[in-house]
Amino acid sequence: MKGALGVTQARRKAAPARDGGVAIGKPAPPKPKPAPRAGPRPVGPKIRKEIFARFAAANPEPRSDLEYRDPYTLLVAVVLSAQATDAGVNKATRRLFALADTPEAMLALGEDTVREQIRTIGLYRAKAKNVIALSRILVEQYGGAVPPSRAALEALPGVGKKTAAVVVNIAFGEATIAVDTHIFRVGNRIPLAIAKTADAMEAALTPIVPAPYRRHAHHWLILHGRYICKARKPDCPRCPIIDLCRYRDKTSPA
Repeated sequence: MKGALGVTQARRKAAPARDGGVAIGKPAPPKPKPAPRAGPRPVGPKIRKEIFARFAAANPEPRSDLEYRDPYTLLVAVVLSAQATDAGVNKATRRLFALADTPEAMLALGEDTVREQIRTIGLYRAKAKNVIALSRILVEQYGGAVPPSRAALEALPGVGKKTAAVVVNIAFGEATIAVDTHIFRVGNRIPLAIAKTADAMEAALTPIVPAPYRRHAHHWLILHGRYICKARKPDCPRCPIIDLCRYRDKTSPA
C-alpha cells in the first residue's frame, strides 16, 4: 500500500496544476505571425520608359550639384563629397581650386595646406591625405590625366566604386548608375527595382533603364530623390511621375 500510495502521490506531485482546464506553468502556444504586407511590384518596361521620358523632358541636360572644371577637379570634388553635402564641398573647393586645380599644383600645395582648405568637410584629414596620394599617382602613372577606366579609378586612394562610377559617367559619358542613398530610396519606392543593398540596386537598374536614357539616368534619379522624393516627407504633389509611382504612402498637399 505504501508503495502504491507513494506512486500515486508522486504522480500527483509531477502533474501540473490546472485552472479552468488549462495547465498552469505551460507556455501558451505561439500565435501565428501575420504575413508581412507585400509591397508593390516593380513597374514594367512601358512605365519605366515613360518615367525617364518625363525626367528628360523636364531636365534634358542634368548636371551634378558639385562644382568642377574638368575631370581632375570633378574627381577631387567627388572624393571630398563622401559623407558631406555638395553645398559644403563646393564652399571648400572654391578655395582649394583657386590655389590648385591640377595634380601637379595640388602636390606642390602639400597635404597641410589642402587639409586647412577643406577642414570644414567631414573626415577632412583622411580626405586631404587621399587627395595628395591620388594626385601623385596621376602624375607618376598617367601623366597628370584622369584615366577613363573605372577599374583604374577604383585603384586610386579614396576612390571607391561609387566615386569611380560618378566620374566616368560625368567626365567620360559612360552610362553608369552610381547608387547613393537617393537612388536607393527612389528605386525602391517607385519601385523601379526592389533591392536590399546599393550594389544590388545598381545591378538591377543598369540593364533595365531604357537605352536612350542611360547616360543621364544617374543624375535624374539623384535629383529626384534630393528635391522631390525626399526621405522623410516626399513632395508627392510636385512629383512629375506621381501617377506612375506605386509608393503607398504618398503625401498630400499641405
